[in-house]
Amino acid sequence: MRGKRKTRQLIQSAAFLCLVLFGCKPEVVVFTDNDIPHYDEISTILVQNYVNRFYIDLIGREPNDLEMERDVLILEEGDLAASVRLQVIQILMTSTDSTDESTYTTQYHRKLYTDLKARFLEGASDAILNARYGLLRSMAIQDSLNGNFTGYTINHSSAERLLLVLDSDEALESGAIDVREACRRMLWNTIYDQINMNSFNFIQASFDDLYQRFPTQAEFDVAYGVIESNQPGILFGTSAHDKASYVDALIWNTEWDEGMVRWQYRTMLARDPSDSEILESLNVFTHSVAVADIQRVVLISDEYAGF
Repeated sequence: MRGKRKTRQLIQSAAFLCLVLFGCKPEVVVFTDNDIPHYDEISTILVQNYVNRFYIDLIGREPNDLEMERDVLILEEGDLAASVRLQVIQILMTSTDSTDESTYTTQYHRKLYTDLKARFLEGASDAILNARYGLLRSMAIQDSLNGNFTGYTINHSSAERLLLVLDSDEALESGAIDVREACRRMLWNTIYDQINMNSFNFIQASFDDLYQRFPTQAEFDVAYGVIESNQPGILFGTSAHDKASYVDALIWNTEWDEGMVRWQYRTMLARDPSDSEILESLNVFTHSVAVADIQRVVLISDEYAGF
């Protein structure tokens, strides 16, 4: 280190002597990969594309002409600053102003609910969920009339869990549940069971859907015993003894948080987040358990905007 410092001092002395004696000027070094963004050079078409994109991602539709004109004007007058982008995005997430369809926040939570169904239930429609709910209710009533109380308990419980899935969008909007509970409902119902029949498929699918990875052999062995035989085991530091407690163990741990970040990055940027991006999102999301906090980080970025 001392030798490097001495060499640097000799070079600086030589450069100074050259400047004094011969009028030499030091070479100007230009870093071509460190340009300051010139947002005033961004075309209106690019801004319109950005607005159109986050409307689709947040509320599942394109903006109408008035919305497009309003939001582009706000963004351009604010020089496309991150704070101004956040201001426009916040409208779609939280505003209770009425539109042609409903309020923005209702559309936002309905889109989140639809995305969760696409993630876990292969996009099963509410019509399918309602039909299955009605069938299970009828079976439960018939079991009750026949004195089959075991069958009644099973079918009634299954029907109620489907009803919880159907109620998730309104519960998310009202704040009655958070997205962690919404994910639990998406996993713990007869539709998910039908899609991922038998214990092997259920375990593989639940790990993949939540964490974007498959279980290790040790994790699988514990999970299989829990689900197949109600054999107590420890998963992610949590005790589980049946299918319901298995789902809780998968939901209530820090890897679930990271899985939510990865899900949003893959959905909106078609790539996995870097370690620093995961940490940035988790700093807020871990405390709020609000998907919106992950989305804000992504949506205000130049990469997402295409600027």
